[in-house]
Amino acid sequence: MAKTEVVVETRKLTKIYRDFWGREKKVALRALNMEVYRGEIFGLLGPNGSGKTTTIKLLLGLLFPTDGDALVFNMASGEVRKNERIGYLPEESYLYRFLNAEETLDFYGRLFKLDSKVRQERAEKLIETVGLKNDKKRILREYSKGMRQRIGLAQALINDPELVILDEPTSGLDPLGTRWMKDYIVKLRDEGKTIIMCSHRLEDVQDICDRVAILNEGELRKLDSVKNLLEDVLRLELRATGVQLNDELRRDLEAVLEKHGGNLEFIGHPTTTLEALFLRIIEESKAHPGRRYMPEVSKNDPQPAGGPVDAGSTHIKN
Repeated sequence: MAKTEVVVETRKLTKIYRDFWGREKKVALRALNMEVYRGEIFGLLGPNGSGKTTTIKLLLGLLFPTDGDALVFNMASGEVRKNERIGYLPEESYLYRFLNAEETLDFYGRLFKLDSKVRQERAEKLIETVGLKNDKKRILREYSKGMRQRIGLAQALINDPELVILDEPTSGLDPLGTRWMKDYIVKLRDEGKTIIMCSHRLEDVQDICDRVAILNEGELRKLDSVKNLLEDVLRLELRATGVQLNDELRRDLEAVLEKHGGNLEFIGHPTTTLEALFLRIIEESKAHPGRRYMPEVSKNDPQPAGGPVDAGSTHIKN
């Protein structure tokens, strides 16, 4: 990814927790150096306790660094006025459970001193965008975790921020909701917003992030584009269509690779992901309501209760 305007920069950013006597108790983050560019999805990846949430809190000014600097929009992270340009979705939502969706967005819009008409227009649009139009009058106490995650995203966008920070954005979402969330994050990037995203779900980071920083025990271990991190330069992948796998093809490929000093490790049909399969099945079921799966039966088995089934095949029955 070509370098562009730097939105977030850390310079030897360090956070050390100490006990009452000033003795070092925990190094949450040590000498972090990184840059986040405008218009990218930047992933923070690491196990529990690796420093991801500490980094976010330092950027937001919720924590003060022990050493080093954190700059957002070229302002020190302690500058409160920078937060007007930031949207934040925490891992654990701090939403008021006795408010409904409309009241929640109106409340957060007031915190940003938005005009009443602007608040109303943005709230209506965001509620519809996150799929809560039919539940906007229900108080948040009645919402599922996935629904609270959606309204949490809406509140993070009520100020139309330039930088959106998402801590575990797909937490509590089912596969359909997860796919929607990831697609919407990409849409936000395409609209020119910068996204910083923390996640424990490796497939989410791999799907949508442009670059990834991998943290462990408070230290930066790797930072690069997803493509560069995942590419295995010691192996060559070949894909083809319109050809059937057979012994002659295998021998020919082995001969060609051997000529160039390589070895054929595997040849076979590609697989999809469980997520892609799940989403495809759900879409097909919407297109063909009432159609159901019928397992294979042998000729000697009794016919299933639903009626006759052809032997030796897998069936989808209407």
